[in-house]
Amino acid sequence: MSTPTLPFAHQGPPLQAALRQSADDFAVDELQAIDADGEGDHAWLLVRKRGANTDWLARELARYAGVAPVDVGYAGLKDRHAVTTQVFTVHLPGRADPDWAAFPHDNVEVLSHSRHRRKLKRGALQGNRFRIVLRDVVGDHAAAEARLQAIAARGVPNYFGEQRFGLGGANVERAEQLFAGRRFDRQTRSMLLSAARSQLFNAVLADRVQQATWDQGLPGEVWSLAGSRSWFGPEADDADALAARCASGDIHPSGPLWGRGALPTTDAALALEQAAVEPYASLRDGLERAGLEQDRRALRLLPQDLAWQWLGTPALEVTFTLPPGAYATVVLRELADWTTAASD
Repeated sequence: MSTPTLPFAHQGPPLQAALRQSADDFAVDELQAIDADGEGDHAWLLVRKRGANTDWLARELARYAGVAPVDVGYAGLKDRHAVTTQVFTVHLPGRADPDWAAFPHDNVEVLSHSRHRRKLKRGALQGNRFRIVLRDVVGDHAAAEARLQAIAARGVPNYFGEQRFGLGGANVERAEQLFAGRRFDRQTRSMLLSAARSQLFNAVLADRVQQATWDQGLPGEVWSLAGSRSWFGPEADDADALAARCASGDIHPSGPLWGRGALPTTDAALALEQAAVEPYASLRDGLERAGLEQDRRALRLLPQDLAWQWLGTPALEVTFTLPPGAYATVVLRELADWTTAASD
């Protein structure tokens, strides 16, 4: 179930292109859910980084400020092979800020700093705004624009992207080793559990795409509420009302983030989910033994404010906004088959 082999919702990409020829071709701006209040023990840093890993930058900020890595917070991991803007917090109780303008890395710029009362926690963001340039584009421009219009109207399957699975998908194999008894440190264990969950979710979603039900409800459906992590159902009544809400983008069909306990779906939705994960029984059983609880994720991803323009060279610039936890590459894969010098 590697990402390149997952089924497409829109009959395959109409373009071939080069992605990430330079970091400037992949720009990500974090959209904050909260603002700094100007007071407190946490330095609030708006940072622009180029070609830098989020975890690496967090450790470097900790080193520069003379604090432990655990005292640095951020809302989400950002692409390394990109130009990204995001917020970090650094816990400095009773201490003045260091000279952030002198932070000793040319690929990092502290754009602004303030103070806040709390550490920034993972997931505490509204979403991310992307500006991506595809270069050396080959294909029918009219077909590409029709595909972009279809994506804007209908969305794309909300797959987990390749970066969730590690280089060559190795994190899934390592998750198998974890469930077979191999010991890993806490951070690695969490990463491998996420990879196993993502593999099962993608398997369910792939079956829904093949059956053309990824953007509509099945009997026994559990629904994800757009813009939140809440889910509800199954609903015995109001099938027409639910279908209308789904068509409007207010709710989405959902798939399992596997854990212990019974699946909340019933009828056809339950049967499909059980069948889809059966080939991955070791991952399924391992996640249940690990103690994670059943959760849900939307099967459909609707990019917001999707826009595009053809540049003077054979290049296409695409901009859109995604909610937290969604992957820009799963939007792009419905548009272009790309090559890249950098791993995703």
